[in-house]
Amino acid sequence: MIGKLSWRNIWRNKRRTLITLTSIAFAVLLSCVMRSMQLGSYERMISNALSFYSGHIQVHQKGYWDDKSLDLAFSNYDSLKNIFADDKRIENVIPRIESFALASYKLQTKGAMVLGIDPEREDQLTHLKKKLIEGSFLTSSDNSIMLAAGLAEYLKIKIGDSLVLIGQGYHGSNAAGIFRVSGIVEFPISTQNNQMIYLPLAKAQSLYACEGMITNFTLQLNDANVAENVVERLNPHIIGPDLEAVDWKFMMPELLQGIELDDVSGQIMLAVLYMVIGFGMFGTFLMMTRERMYEFGLMMALGMKKKQMQLMIFLEFIFLSFMGVLAGVVISLPILIYFYFNPIPIGGESSDMFEKFGVEPVYVFSLDPAIFWSQAIIVFVMTFILALYPLWVILRLNIIKAIRS
Repeated sequence: MIGKLSWRNIWRNKRRTLITLTSIAFAVLLSCVMRSMQLGSYERMISNALSFYSGHIQVHQKGYWDDKSLDLAFSNYDSLKNIFADDKRIENVIPRIESFALASYKLQTKGAMVLGIDPEREDQLTHLKKKLIEGSFLTSSDNSIMLAAGLAEYLKIKIGDSLVLIGQGYHGSNAAGIFRVSGIVEFPISTQNNQMIYLPLAKAQSLYACEGMITNFTLQLNDANVAENVVERLNPHIIGPDLEAVDWKFMMPELLQGIELDDVSGQIMLAVLYMVIGFGMFGTFLMMTRERMYEFGLMMALGMKKKQMQLMIFLEFIFLSFMGVLAGVVISLPILIYFYFNPIPIGGESSDMFEKFGVEPVYVFSLDPAIFWSQAIIVFVMTFILALYPLWVILRLNIIKAIRS
């Protein structure tokens, strides 16, 4: 009975009800769109940053991240590959040897970062083939190298020329070799573009006298959000006491801090939006309460208890909130689905800036379910808080004064 009364009461004044529903639905729509764009930009930012080099997770010997010494290389255990293969969240496992060498061509010399890679697996993460601007892409059996465009320009070296690499190998051994340049790749980030040299993994192992060894495994996941859980599974008992796995949040703290800072600003904007809507809802609840004082007094005179009346009013507010949230989600869902599959392009100078850093110039949207249910929770929490006022009024209601009002 109380539920039926509540439902009928909210439609006694249809104009007021529709205004309230519209304000709630608009708030939910606007917040869903804002939050979807924000989370979509984070997902794209993380994806682009991790695909440049680092991947989602790196497995290496303890202490390697701080020292980056070739002496901390380890055997390429097949048991590790089996562990990675058992986890369906891991899409790609990229073995690497990372070290440094002095690169020399004729009279030009420069320090460079040398990366021994499995070319096909590396391409799945960093899309090296798309960055190739001259020459041919490496294969695992090649006895040649690929250079970054900035380094090639500095050394004044071209495709087909021979580059000398001199450095220190595993446990202090000499590392020296001559390699033909087979390809030149260009990166949007200057630090990569001015120092990167790529060798097939087997040739890098031979150069640095560490046959059968690597400095790290880089893991590519199907979802960046599960990186922490995968690390917890790998550490410390599965991969052994000498190795450790670290996720992208550990490797790229600046990116994480930037996202968290931007997320706080977005949350503040949503809070201001809901504060404005909250005052509108409170004004509606206030009018609904004051206009019905005579009705409340008469119903209590006829035998309705205060607790029953409070429940009736509370249900009215719940019905309004539920319908407003539902309308907002129903309206926003097709909009977000459309823009999820059809990102908004960025034009003008901003487009050139995005493309310069190898990022597609578009506004990306997210369909994370949390976008929708979090807005519902916020509206319902606001309803609970705002409903305290009419409940308090009914609790202090004097029947005689209410009937005379």
